[in-house]
Amino acid sequence: MAQRMLRFVTVEQRRPEKRRVAERRRDFREIYREFDPAEAEVQAARCSQCGIPYCQIHCPLGNNIPDWLMLTAQGRMEEAYEVVSATNSFPEICGRICPQDRLCEGNCVIEKGYEAVTIGAVEKYITEAAFASGWVRPIRPPVERPQSVGIVGAGPAGLAAAERLRRRGYRIEVYDRYDRVGGLMVYGIPNFKLEKEVVARRHRLLAEGGVVFHLGFEVGREATLAELRARHAAVLIATGVYRPRDIALPGAGLGNVVQALDYLTASNRKGLGDAVAAFDDGRLNADGKHVVVVGGGDTAMDCVRTAVRQGARSVKCLYRRDRANMPGSQREVSHAEEEGVEFLWLATPEALLGNGAVRAVRALRMRLGVPDSAGRRTPHPIEGSSFRLKADLVIKALGFDPEDLPALFGEPALELTKWGTTKVSWRTLMTSVDGVFAAGDIVRGASLVVWAIRDGRDAADSIHRYIEAKGAGAEARAA
Repeated sequence: MAQRMLRFVTVEQRRPEKRRVAERRRDFREIYREFDPAEAEVQAARCSQCGIPYCQIHCPLGNNIPDWLMLTAQGRMEEAYEVVSATNSFPEICGRICPQDRLCEGNCVIEKGYEAVTIGAVEKYITEAAFASGWVRPIRPPVERPQSVGIVGAGPAGLAAAERLRRRGYRIEVYDRYDRVGGLMVYGIPNFKLEKEVVARRHRLLAEGGVVFHLGFEVGREATLAELRARHAAVLIATGVYRPRDIALPGAGLGNVVQALDYLTASNRKGLGDAVAAFDDGRLNADGKHVVVVGGGDTAMDCVRTAVRQGARSVKCLYRRDRANMPGSQREVSHAEEEGVEFLWLATPEALLGNGAVRAVRALRMRLGVPDSAGRRTPHPIEGSSFRLKADLVIKALGFDPEDLPALFGEPALELTKWGTTKVSWRTLMTSVDGVFAAGDIVRGASLVVWAIRDGRDAADSIHRYIEAKGAGAEARAA
């Protein structure tokens, strides 16, 4: 039954049913159940259809959110999917893992007390309905072009560019050093946020649509960047950033002090059915341990919630600022608290203690000073405030930096910024090497999947313009 809009004044905000804590602590399945059609339509109808849609303005992809909410409220689901997918290559992924509380929903104009529209849950509902109804089909470009484009990296930026360029008819070859498509969406993000079949389903669609994947292919080993450039009309670098930031502390070299990505990758690989020695022998497994995670971003939230599911005896998160100043999603913090994670705000590790393996963390209390250049209040230690936490496993979730791509790819002409990211023209996203473009985290630094999708789509448009201009130039010279 079609719903009239602006129902936020009479209908309360409701999300899909969340699985009980006792149940979800025991497995890695997604924590929300699916919306039923009637509830999705009613929740979509809460949209106020405002004149200036701040939800759309604050979406990195500029998704036309009010329109697809209205179409959902009216039961016009195939049209809703067409609108969703017009601006987003992977709406089923963004609906699950975007921090909507910081983006679209966080900027909904509905006043507090009525609460925002449940945009992410409706987006997920639309795309799952589209898959179930057979509306999501492999790409069949109207014209096949002779030019090929090579894409280095099968994460969200690379896949988004591949999808957009393939729709224009280009032959696309994607090179990735891992054995599965998806990058951090597969190996970094746990199943309780994004089940791996969701990514594998997109991989199959892209492959059926003509995108060729070369997995286990390491640029710099199997081929240099220059050799790839010679094979293709253009190349896109979309490797992401994987080099973990470290922390200089006494005791940092003790056993059972691990990096977040190593820990999450081991857990995800085990869930995928791979043999993982470091998981099975306990080095990257929290079962029965007192776990301390250092950091306050979404990766830290993934670690603490994974440790709970692995059967940790206790899980604590140390973060040097307060809750209001943390970079991660507040919704993720709430999920973690429900699942039994203890947060120690305004605390930072001072030393790791143990004999061979870590046994405790000595930490300091912090206070917040004036805001820094980014507007976040600077933390300062409080003298004489040391305290200890029992710890059998310490996980460092401090963020990621880019690898040295010129050295890795055998291309010294590839210029970097002072932060080590790949330098590009912000107008074209082309690097210092002609015909080589870059997008995603390798350009902007560690960021959100939705930004990577946006960057990949923008890079695809720039690559198309570049190839078109090259073709026009060749025709003019021939004439």
